[in-house]
Amino acid sequence: MPAATLPPPGSPRPPAPLGRRLLSFVYEGVLLFGVVMLAGFVYGTLTGQRHALQGLHGLQAFVFVVVGAYFVGFWTRVGQTLPMRTWQILLVDREGRLPGVARATARYLLCWAWFLPALAAVRLLDLQGGGRVTLVLAAGVAAYAVLALLSRDRQFLHDRLCGTRLVDQRPPAQRQMSGPGAVS
Repeated sequence: MPAATLPPPGSPRPPAPLGRRLLSFVYEGVLLFGVVMLAGFVYGTLTGQRHALQGLHGLQAFVFVVVGAYFVGFWTRVGQTLPMRTWQILLVDREGRLPGVARATARYLLCWAWFLPALAAVRLLDLQGGGRVTLVLAAGVAAYAVLALLSRDRQFLHDRLCGTRLVDQRPPAQRQMSGPGAVS
């Protein structure tokens, strides 16, 4: 994947529109399905796992590290994953540079804020069944996204905390053509 075109230093880019960020989020989930399946296959092969619950915590830790390496690798090397590239979204630090490994790792860990409150609610309420859990997770993700709309800089909480920004990589003329609030 060729490197993303970084804006010149001192030329701020507007935040990527929330709709495009959420579409990238969904696309990322589709790609991560394959990454997680491959990681599970590698783990099962290396450990001789014969049952899904055998070595479950080791598998979860391995997948967590693999997914983290996926994100940190793309963010530090080119500033975007394939879905971010598709939706022309670039991850930069406050100075407009690609994040370093420490900052990208912090962002990966803080990204779990999307899910942890909802997962805690599922656990505390002892919810069972895929439909209920999915509904609570979707509500948690929606609430987290609304926080970005309410923030002055339109960035997610984890980006503000670790000093990163998701910016619109489209040329200015293309941004103007799409109009305010447009997804494309």
